[in-house]
Amino acid sequence: MTELRRTADVGIARLDVDRAARTGTPEVVYAAGKTPEQTVTCLAGLLDAGAGPGGGAFAWATRVDAPTAAAVRARWPEAGVDEAARIAWVGELPAPVGRVLVLTAGTSDGPVAAEVAATLAASGVGCARVDDVGVAGVHRVLAVADDLAACDAVVVVAGMDGALPSVVAGLTDRLVVAVPTSVGYGAAFDGLAALLTMLTACAPGVLVVNIDNGFGAGVAAARIVHTLRHGDRPRDQR
Repeated sequence: MTELRRTADVGIARLDVDRAARTGTPEVVYAAGKTPEQTVTCLAGLLDAGAGPGGGAFAWATRVDAPTAAAVRARWPEAGVDEAARIAWVGELPAPVGRVLVLTAGTSDGPVAAEVAATLAASGVGCARVDDVGVAGVHRVLAVADDLAACDAVVVVAGMDGALPSVVAGLTDRLVVAVPTSVGYGAAFDGLAALLTMLTACAPGVLVVNIDNGFGAGVAAARIVHTLRHGDRPRDQR
């Protein structure tokens, strides 16, 4: 078994450059709380170490604000930035395999859904997105039943009462990844109400991530797809 524990010390961080080979997901730079320069330094270290999938030159960062996006583009003019998702990447996006359906209860959940979709793209997984199918008009989600049947996994992004994932899980045999958002009036408690509803969903087969954690949901769904389609993603020898 090959030991995959290399790190790259860039002064401000010790980067886990073998994470993609061990887990299928490379170390991703969490830009919140970092200066633009620190984020650029981390991205450069990952690129130099070939820390992308299959040892490739690909690196990305989440929760990227406008100054950080500008710094990334100044360092790498060819870099991609998804402003809605607050994700920036350097290198070529991997070819997508599979298909994950991303549903939102309402358009206010859009920024978190965008993070899910961008995470899937960076993970080499195809994505289709349908917005505004919340339970206030349950016929809207029933209208996408054929899409539910055609995907490998479903990510449901919802705030307010967070009831949509339970409804979806009752309509499909696919695993449902539920993302509570901090959308809602006072008693929603910045997403806590949705989180608790999803954790106590009456329909089985619901996996719940933390509030507003589109990145975590995207990674979970991507691993589901790559497991189903074993061999589509290059992996180092174990």
